Amino acid sequence: MHHFRIKQDRSLGYTGSVDAVHKWGLPGIFKCPACKATWSGGSKVYPSVDLSPVLSLADFEEARAEPIEEYERLCALVRPLLPPGAVLQPGAGLGPLVGNARGRFGSFASPDPWWLLVQREALEKLEAEGLRGLKGCRTELRFRQRNSPEFLELEILPQGRTHPDCLPSHHDPPCSRCLRFGLSLPDDLLLDASTLPNDRDLFRLEDFSGVIVCTERFVDACQRLGLDGVAFLPLPSK
Repeated sequence: MHHFRIKQDRSLGYTGSVDAVHKWGLPGIFKCPACKATWSGGSKVYPSVDLSPVLSLADFEEARAEPIEEYERLCALVRPLLPPGAVLQPGAGLGPLVGNARGRFGSFASPDPWWLLVQREALEKLEAEGLRGLKGCRTELRFRQRNSPEFLELEILPQGRTHPDCLPSHHDPPCSRCLRFGLSLPDDLLLDASTLPNDRDLFRLEDFSGVIVCTERFVDACQRLGLDGVAFLPLPSK
């Protein structure tokens, strides 16, 4: 099966812009005691998660870095509310996307490489095609215009990894405490075929979760239905 990376397509002249953040989020880590790094990823996002049952909601409303013990405490509060297969990361976004949007959009929008928004009608068409692993979550986007689109955010779980052949031959393993994987995204991505899911048509990579990947079935359905707003870049696998 062939796979493709999904990225924003600006070639059609769409003017849409989104200025938004997720309603809640985990803090980053301040000076990990093992690797000494202060860092936050944030490309793992779970818009279906409702943190309302958590008593200390204020702990999830401000972007900041915390000692790892506090980060781990907050992870423990969030973990029971996550969808199956979710993996937490410092800076992970939770709950609906909240903010402002304006302009002309296609069927899809990807204001950041790790977010994928889809208009409700387009998602319903894809679901009717039998595509697997699609979960649209409500957003709280405010449009200051008439005839504004109804955008849902696709909740995209991490599955699949890059092949070692596209990574530096000598690199440090992930930190044993905070799990930081301190490599930059390779220029020429190569997927590890043995790790790719066979039960879904849309996923993000585990090790480089800013990369959203889809199957050829997803691409074919979008092209046949005339859905636009994103481009599909072939990704080799081994």
